[in-house]
Amino acid sequence: MIEATEVPYNDGDTQLRGLLAWDPNSPGPRPGILVVHGGAGLDDHAKGRARRLAELGYVAFACDMYGEGVSGNRERVMQCITKFQRDRAALSARAKPGLEVLKSHPQVNGQLAAVGYCFGGMTVLEIARSGGDLAGVVSVHGSLETPVPAQPGTIRARVLVLHGALDPHVPMTHVSAFAQEMIHAGADWQLIMYGGAMHGFTHENATGQQPGVAYHAPSDARSSIAIKNFLAEIFAG
Repeated sequence: MIEATEVPYNDGDTQLRGLLAWDPNSPGPRPGILVVHGGAGLDDHAKGRARRLAELGYVAFACDMYGEGVSGNRERVMQCITKFQRDRAALSARAKPGLEVLKSHPQVNGQLAAVGYCFGGMTVLEIARSGGDLAGVVSVHGSLETPVPAQPGTIRARVLVLHGALDPHVPMTHVSAFAQEMIHAGADWQLIMYGGAMHGFTHENATGQQPGVAYHAPSDARSSIAIKNFLAEIFAG
């Protein structure tokens, strides 16, 4: 039985509230996984993915990247996204208090990773580019562009990117540039592309209301397996 509780925390003067999920019956301390939501903010999708990771035996924390009063307000959401797209250092910094929440949990053994969806995918890649001390990061249908490409030796985390081959918001030119960036940086990285998948392919409620965004059940299932295997690999031993 997964236990989940809301956790208030702060980034400076910004009040945040995330969801912490874990299985109290799993033995001993275990790794912690930061889950970073998509553009809409901390929603049922991100919370559900945190619960899935808890079912795998991890302590998962679905963090809040925006703060109170933003989710549900399209104008404020777009202001946050634009701000973080322009200031990637601020984007990485906003995720750090969520990682501290994980570190402080008594059932976390000090090993950490991050999994992000859409906007969250961009976030976890920026954490890796900034030299974040994580075992690994997973970007799921996330943005791959960056104004500050990683330099050789800066990325310590292992990187997994799960990408929809039909994603019009992250075209193949971005994918190729990302691959070249990772090669130049000397990162330990993987890229899996899913045929037939567009942007947001893990969002069950994406039924075409947004152009280029659609749920794709086969890719959702395959990417879940890829995440499970990647986490098992980076935390082996």
